[in-house]
Amino acid sequence: MSSLWSLRPVLTSLLQASQHASVWTAPVLSRSMATLNQMHRMGKPKMPPKSVGPTFNRPQMKAVILKTMIRKPKKPNSANRKCAQVRLSNGKEVVVFIPGEGHNLQEHNVVLVQGGRTQDLPGIKLTVVRGKYDCSHVVKKKQ
Repeated sequence: MSSLWSLRPVLTSLLQASQHASVWTAPVLSRSMATLNQMHRMGKPKMPPKSVGPTFNRPQMKAVILKTMIRKPKKPNSANRKCAQVRLSNGKEVVVFIPGEGHNLQEHNVVLVQGGRTQDLPGIKLTVVRGKYDCSHVVKKKQ
């Protein structure tokens, strides 16, 4: 009988711990480290490649205009969106959107391009920065 009284603090602590444990928690199992044979067979763990944005992880890029064009937007919208095909400073050719009303861009002009998707133009993920290099600011209308 005296041996049960000596075990009483241990039993009460176990009882309290089991009451606080959640039903959803799994038992704590330690996962053993990979063996040398497993590491040799599997090789070095591959890290997923970092995703690069439309400007290749740069805020802006310089580009040269190859040709200007007009694109039609997706279904519910109807307009003529001014776009240009440009060659970026890293050699890639992409289509960019020219924001604002009216522009002065033509072939061989140098522009600054930034990331910014145009919602209703599929595949166009870059926009021209107005007022930089050969692209003029948007002209205010005279009243």
